[in-house]
Amino acid sequence: MKKTLLLILAIALFFAYGIYEQVNKKTIKSKRVACQEQSTTFEKISNKDKIKEAINLLKTQNIKITSDIEYSTIMKSVLINHYTKKNLQTDVDEVLSSYFTSNKDLKKELEIDYYIYENDKEDKGKKNKKAKLYAGYLVFEFKVDKKQVYKIQTDYMKEDGSDIKQRIECVFKSFISLNHY
Repeated sequence: MKKTLLLILAIALFFAYGIYEQVNKKTIKSKRVACQEQSTTFEKISNKDKIKEAINLLKTQNIKITSDIEYSTIMKSVLINHYTKKNLQTDVDEVLSSYFTSNKDLKKELEIDYYIYENDKEDKGKKNKKAKLYAGYLVFEFKVDKKQVYKIQTDYMKEDGSDIKQRIECVFKSFISLNHY
């Protein structure tokens, strides 16, 4: 009788825990910061212990940046006529400058590796019509000691890239807001 009761209790606890996990599961689609409401945004915090250090490295200009743009190849690229790697670097530099609080002084660096992907709408691998709604996306990866601390992906909607700078601003607002995490 006791074994049966314990078995029933164990099964009940197992299901209760599963239900609790499902109810409290955080979605990968992020809406932590108001600007993330403007387009689909995914983010991942890989190392909570390094967040404050990473933000401090950004604010003190201890950064190393790697960037790229991947233009569409199957369809004719629209972005290539409006937005270049130089435009991208200028926009990132302008957004970053608003976060600097002091001059570079540490030996450690925050690595910011990012790229823009232009949505190749003629790609036959697109699964549905929703996959063709956005113009492209930006991916930013923040690393300390070669290890990822934070990664964010956010869509841009205008084919000429005129909303990319706004999405870059959102990326850095999202990153800086982790200071309160």
